[in-house]
Amino acid sequence: MRRALKVFTLSAFIAAVWAPASAHAEGYVSPWVAANAGTRFGDFDNGRAGFGVNAGGMGNGVIGGELGFGFSPSFFGTKNDFGSNSVIDLMGNVIVGVPIGGTRGAGIRPFLAGGLGLIRTQIDGGTLTGVLNNVSASNNMFGWNLGAGVMGYFNDHVGLRGDIKYLRGFEDTRTNIPVIDFNAPGQFHFWRAAVGVVFR
Repeated sequence: MRRALKVFTLSAFIAAVWAPASAHAEGYVSPWVAANAGTRFGDFDNGRAGFGVNAGGMGNGVIGGELGFGFSPSFFGTKNDFGSNSVIDLMGNVIVGVPIGGTRGAGIRPFLAGGLGLIRTQIDGGTLTGVLNNVSASNNMFGWNLGAGVMGYFNDHVGLRGDIKYLRGFEDTRTNIPVIDFNAPGQFHFWRAAVGVVFR
């Protein structure tokens, strides 16, 4: 009987602690479309469209985490010039945002987000690839991103999200050697402005 009472007490305590945390957790999914700009790769400077999705969650406070996936087809230029080419990024981010108006109903949440992950570039053929002397057909590189934006909700579950993000690889594309230098000229980098819907 005493053991059963201990189990009941422990279960009640866990439920009391866990229930409020679960009730106030704020999960979300946000598909988006974007424009990429400031792209620098070899001697080419192009801006291209992309799309993707962010999924994450915010706790009771202002800190949370999210996973972001982006795909940008024809990133470097036309198929005639570069063949089938694209950039894929997969980033795990910490997100910090203050919920103005609370986490229920209408409200807005300005936020900062940043983290680390994978950036994959791919160029398959095309008439101009010969001038990109130090670029492999496909390249996976460790990278980072940093950005800011705002999520605005119309009600408990649906809203809009917009953000601007800077993405950069750690690898020097001229040597294929990772370097911890945020200003190294050989690192692949670009800006992204994205807008989408958000469901929580």
